[in-house]
Amino acid sequence: MNQAVTLLCRAEQLSKVIDAPDGQLTILSKVNLTVAAGEAVAILGASGSGKSTLLGLLAGLDQATSGSIWLDAICLDQCNEDERAAHRSGRVGFVFQSFQLLPTLTALENVSLPLELSGQHRHDARQRALTALNQVGLSARVNHYPRQLSGGEQQRVAIARACAPAPRILFADEPTGNLDAATGSRIIDLLLQLRANLGAALVLVTHDAALAARCDRRLLMTDGQLEPLT
Repeated sequence: MNQAVTLLCRAEQLSKVIDAPDGQLTILSKVNLTVAAGEAVAILGASGSGKSTLLGLLAGLDQATSGSIWLDAICLDQCNEDERAAHRSGRVGFVFQSFQLLPTLTALENVSLPLELSGQHRHDARQRALTALNQVGLSARVNHYPRQLSGGEQQRVAIARACAPAPRILFADEPTGNLDAATGSRIIDLLLQLRANLGAALVLVTHDAALAARCDRRLLMTDGQLEPLT
């Protein structure tokens, strides 16, 4: 790889083993991966292949059993939980498959709350949240609660929440998994456009080969191992 390319994420020999009723279960086995600034990477694979586990590890949401992860030049396995959380703040955006919106908060509050918790003044957080919601086409829905929004609208709120801090790398776990094909295609349009606007990297987990084909690089997860797809 050209030395001028900035690597935002790097995993080396990454393994994840958990205890199961009939013994230890290997979820990931010696996975290696690099993600460059501005790159869109799709990870495909069957359910249970380890895709979501890998995404959580790369984002610093979980810890590996062995191996190393560098996120924006910081080695996460040398950090404690608080240090990992502080390093993620403002650098990492994460879009969950199940949206994970707080039902008692409006769209605006769901997007602004994480910014406030990271230390931003309430007024500044709300302004950034409004900007993010406008970018995903929800300026008319900012005061609506999740129950008042469609699935596609809830996913756009979740994307706005992930993008509001202007992260350097955006992770998305099956962002179209709960949506119909047309809405899913629009969500991918939105993610790729926001990636370009932010100059961020995008790492996307999906079952959909057609959606993955729109990314710069495609990888296949099979039984906890990662390989390139041509």
